Amino acid sequence: MDTPRSADRTPYRLDPAGGCPHAANARLLAESAVAPVLLPGGVRGTAVLGHDALREFLAHPDVAKDAHHFEALRAGEIPDGWPLRTFATVQGMTTADGDDHRRLRSLVSKAFTARRVEQLRPRIAALTASLLDGLEAAASDGSVVDLRRHFALPLPLGVICELLGVDAAYRDRLHHLSNQVVATDIGPKEATAANREMVEVLGAVVATRRERPGDDLTSALIAARDENGDRLGPHELIGTLMLTVVAGHETTLNLITNAVRALCAHRDQLALVRSGGASWSDVVEETLRWDSPVSYFPFRYPTRDLTLDGTLIPRGTPVLAGYSAAGRDPRAHGADADRFDVTRRARHLSLGHGAHYCLGAPLARAESVTALELLFTRFPGLDLAVPDAELPRHASFVGNSVRELPVRLHG
Repeated sequence: MDTPRSADRTPYRLDPAGGCPHAANARLLAESAVAPVLLPGGVRGTAVLGHDALREFLAHPDVAKDAHHFEALRAGEIPDGWPLRTFATVQGMTTADGDDHRRLRSLVSKAFTARRVEQLRPRIAALTASLLDGLEAAASDGSVVDLRRHFALPLPLGVICELLGVDAAYRDRLHHLSNQVVATDIGPKEATAANREMVEVLGAVVATRRERPGDDLTSALIAARDENGDRLGPHELIGTLMLTVVAGHETTLNLITNAVRALCAHRDQLALVRSGGASWSDVVEETLRWDSPVSYFPFRYPTRDLTLDGTLIPRGTPVLAGYSAAGRDPRAHGADADRFDVTRRARHLSLGHGAHYCLGAPLARAESVTALELLFTRFPGLDLAVPDAELPRHASFVGNSVRELPVRLHG
């Protein structure tokens, strides 16, 4: 019997400032589908990078989400201001297991139904058209416009805030705080302050909706009960809203941004879609695979020593899901895995797998398909104003995208 590789081999130090992950992913994948990593603050962890290994890990019965299993956290070795602490300690679906997870997901899914997403489609299209009007006005003199700031951001942020019943006055602040929550390059004071303010803002949103309930997700979550009559607890409600705000717009923001970058760099693929040879949905799925909006997502914990693809992951290790690496794993996607091809129809894991599969996946897909189709229909000559390699990267190894997307609407 082969002896498993030790997870104690020299770990790969994840850069807190983020950057493009693909070159490092390729090097790590060439060695193993599972790699020991060093997180900010010298915390040891593991990243699961290979597609098949990640698929197995995400649905493994001996892997948990509850931070009770995070050995270093239980031992008091993780400070309050650790930039990734919120991913472990926030109370909600992403940190619950078993019956508790099913209870929380049931309460949320009752308010976040496919019918509600379908009802949003006309609003998504209307908001997209309005944002495109604003883009055209901003670039009427042929000037460069930041597509991320003026289009890719306000679309999913506007939709998720409308869905939640969040007043417009809070939206810019919530986006800023979301950025802070997912950042991996900020200090303890900034991390602690951002999480405290996020809780305060969402608490104000909940107070407003308790006083004036509406046809929105927050009101529905406040009122929702499971089959045993249980409601979301106060911390669970805030944690669920935090998850929904962050995941509900940051992921789609990166997805739209990355898709536009990919199409501008592969004009043949854009032409293929516009000629009917592939669909806008194909673009979204290939972008999710080829340039996942999330690179390394925290955390899961083995509840026993676990050997995965020949590598030992000790019990209680914080494990990152390496979605961007899995999307370009040549063992799953072939020797041309790093090629953007909208006809590929490849499977991917970028929206998760198993019990914790992304509940907002239908909304993210609906927003992205609508955004890309209307954007390139109106501005078929749209192109980057700066070479892609020179665009400033997201300051996080969790999110995978660029901070700005300067474009010329007419090439």
